[in-house]
Amino acid sequence: METGVNVLNLNRSAFLGPILILLGAFMFMRGDIELNTGTIFAYFWPTLFVIPVGVFFHWLYFSVLHRQAVGVLVPGGIVFTVGIICQIAMLFDSWDVMWPGFIFAVAVGLFELYWFGGRNKYLLIPINILTVLSILFFAIFSLGSILGSLSGGQPIIAAALIIAGGLLMLMRNRQSV
Repeated sequence: METGVNVLNLNRSAFLGPILILLGAFMFMRGDIELNTGTIFAYFWPTLFVIPVGVFFHWLYFSVLHRQAVGVLVPGGIVFTVGIICQIAMLFDSWDVMWPGFIFAVAVGLFELYWFGGRNKYLLIPINILTVLSILFFAIFSLGSILGSLSGGQPIIAAALIIAGGLLMLMRNRQSV
């Protein structure tokens, strides 16, 4: 009986610990925001509602189903990854940069199916396509966001385009000579 109480306390601390860390980090980052129930729900809805569903699917697979129904890992991986992406986007107000994470979430779900399933090598095709697309979009939109946030970012982009166009024209002339 004492073991059950210890496990209950361990599960509670494993759940509340990360939430308290997130809340403390949030308060450091956004010191000007009044902390109340509405603010907590507004900023931490992914941690409160989405991520636990993803954890539930993983718990279901590993504990309840005893690794018998590997298919529950696909929505588990997708929902868990989407929760993390949404939480990062909410904390840093970066939806314009984080949206490729939704593509990556599908790759994570399929990778869990590959890893814990029969290791069907054909699953690696969509996993790799989705991962590369996600990384490509993350890189493009992150670079665009960084250049756009610089004061005078548009002249930098314009100058880079002019230089790239000039280099392409010079290389074309050299190849034809």
